[in-house]
Amino acid sequence: MQLIRHRACARAGLVGNPSDGYHGRTISVALENFQAETILYEWDRVEVLLSQEDQSRFDSIYELADDVRLHGYYGGVRLVKATIKVFVEYCRREGVALHDRNFAIRYTSNIPRQVGLAGSSAIIVATLRALMEFYGIEIPREVQPSLVLSVETGELGITAGLQDRVIQVYGGVVMMDFSRERTRCVQGYECGHYESLDAAGLPPLYVAYSTDAGEPTEVFHNRLRERFDAGDQEVVQAMTRFADLALEASEALRSGETGTLHRIMDENYDTRSAICNLPTEHTTMVSAARSTGASAKFAGSGGAIIGTFRDEEMYQRLVEELAAIGCQVLKPTVTS
Repeated sequence: MQLIRHRACARAGLVGNPSDGYHGRTISVALENFQAETILYEWDRVEVLLSQEDQSRFDSIYELADDVRLHGYYGGVRLVKATIKVFVEYCRREGVALHDRNFAIRYTSNIPRQVGLAGSSAIIVATLRALMEFYGIEIPREVQPSLVLSVETGELGITAGLQDRVIQVYGGVVMMDFSRERTRCVQGYECGHYESLDAAGLPPLYVAYSTDAGEPTEVFHNRLRERFDAGDQEVVQAMTRFADLALEASEALRSGETGTLHRIMDENYDTRSAICNLPTEHTTMVSAARSTGASAKFAGSGGAIIGTFRDEEMYQRLVEELAAIGCQVLKPTVTS
């Protein structure tokens, strides 16, 4: 039996706006340390198999409540089913005929949930890749992130932007420009301008996270979107500054002047902090990291941070300071 396996990595936002649905710019990195994997094989019927995150038996009522808090009521199965539906609709719309063989599909993931490392979209990207291989369909790469986004926003009502999906489709380090001037329509989907940057030029990076400090991504996004749509000038100006910082960072990476990334990442966080009432458990992580001399900003919506460090001595201090508040620290492996 042929097994089709596809993976998609976690991601961390390096520089840019905390979300990306504001016609701004952002730079993200794909992290090989954490991945979602989809396995698909031919079967007599179409069957979506449950994963370790889709359990329905629990040792106590408290375990059930904690599971729902972390994974929602339907775990990742809803992501897989929604991806299949959107894939079928895309093929119909594009006049692409699919063969009549059926399949079984399941996913696994070791991406920490609800800490802003894009675990949900990784499941969708991995599923889409498996479907494309099984049916021999090639969806243009620049369209894939927008298709993945439509699964979350259109099918499941999840508030999200394009950043996560772009970096998980492209891998490595990507500068994304979502400005109206650089956005174009491809096959009915809005696509930004995506440029891969050389991962070899990155300074030493760390990522730290705490699953105890996580919360659903849409909690943060919804608050900020409401203020932006209402024309809150503080938020509008901050979004402009986020975009400028991403541009400064991309120029620093191209020129090899990565030392400036420390200042840029700190300002990125400070700008965000100025417009948001951030949870104390999240800001404590940043403060602890900065106390060692490292830079620090949120990797996503909260629960995980990313920053630069100078040397191994500073890294060990990072590990100690963050472990003291319940955080795990790692040196990310950025995909090439």
